[in-house]
Amino acid sequence: MVTAVPDRPVWKSGVTLAIIAAFCTAMVALTYQLTEKRIEQNRKEWLERSLKPALAGLFFDSPVTESMLALPTPHDLPGSETAIIYRVYAGEEAVAALFVVSARDGYAGPIRLLVGIAMDGTVTGIRVLEHRETPGLGDRVEITKSDWVLQFDGHSLRDPELNLWAIKGDGGQFDQLSGASVTPRAIIRAIKETLTYFQTNREAIFAAVADDSENEDTPEDE
Repeated sequence: MVTAVPDRPVWKSGVTLAIIAAFCTAMVALTYQLTEKRIEQNRKEWLERSLKPALAGLFFDSPVTESMLALPTPHDLPGSETAIIYRVYAGEEAVAALFVVSARDGYAGPIRLLVGIAMDGTVTGIRVLEHRETPGLGDRVEITKSDWVLQFDGHSLRDPELNLWAIKGDGGQFDQLSGASVTPRAIIRAIKETLTYFQTNREAIFAAVADDSENEDTPEDE
């Protein structure tokens, strides 16, 4: 004869589940605490690597992300979202500023750009960070697809003259992309606007207090 085993009280099952849940929560919290600093360090290192290509040829000895400004809208830089400015130094001397801005009128929407400008107003580098332009046409603004963005290095509002900051098809100095003119127009316009902003606000940019909040991640370079 088989003797029936009484059902386990419901409250005991509830206590067991609560203990398991508490243990799992504690383990997750401990893991996060142990890895948080390393994750944050990895994020900062990635961001530094992403920004440095736009500072070609410049000597600087401080982390690029160390002195950041976030300019909420409205502002006079290209784009309708928050603009990010990284101030770059060699010792105590300011050597450049990096702008994360958006060309508003790309063919398929805004184009997120990284614009590096030296203290003398010359472009140190341009990188396209994020876009939705047409594959095989507008997407050739990516440094991995062509060297189109490199043509701006070393130029300023004085070289060429302001009216020549346009594609050659519009009477300007800069090359366009075969089969795509809207995308280059948008990017060149955004670069020119950023250079103009820097020329007008250079002293204020480097006099401003750095943003104390954690800086925003810039989108990955395409």
